[in-house]
Amino acid sequence: MTGGPLVVLVGPMGSGKSTVGALLAERLGVHYRDTDADIVAAQGREIAELFVDEGEPYFRGLERAAVADALAGHTGILALGGGAILDDGTRALLAGLPVVYLSMDIDEAVRRVGLGAARPLLAVNPRRQWRELMDARRHLYTEVARVVVATDDRTPAEVAQAVLDALELKDV
Repeated sequence: MTGGPLVVLVGPMGSGKSTVGALLAERLGVHYRDTDADIVAAQGREIAELFVDEGEPYFRGLERAAVADALAGHTGILALGGGAILDDGTRALLAGLPVVYLSMDIDEAVRRVGLGAARPLLAVNPRRQWRELMDARRHLYTEVARVVVATDDRTPAEVAQAVLDALELKDV
């Protein structure tokens, strides 16, 4: 593949996109990029602050632009925010790319992130809201993904290896 990311990671919050993405980049000898980190750097505020201060539509606009920019200019490992796939245009841009959906169940989400305060979409009744988010998003993650890698009960290194195997990529 010429141009575009070598791997694009999608999935819910806490699925390990950042951790696994950094491991993949190291193993493949390429750069790692996270669109949420791009937004935080550009805005000088955390995602949760942007949600509270400006609202979700404002954040989603920033996210849409950050993803388009990263897809156009990044050739390493790219992790997208959990809700990036909600945008029709973003899903269209992901078509044909090596997208990996890192899946997990709610028990794993609770274990990893505690469904806590830093997650603005999970502020009230986190378990129910996580289930509702996943009911609304799971089919979109699956739609854009070339492969699905379950992260439940796996270490980040095991998930990274599963991604490499699924995409038939060799580390350096």
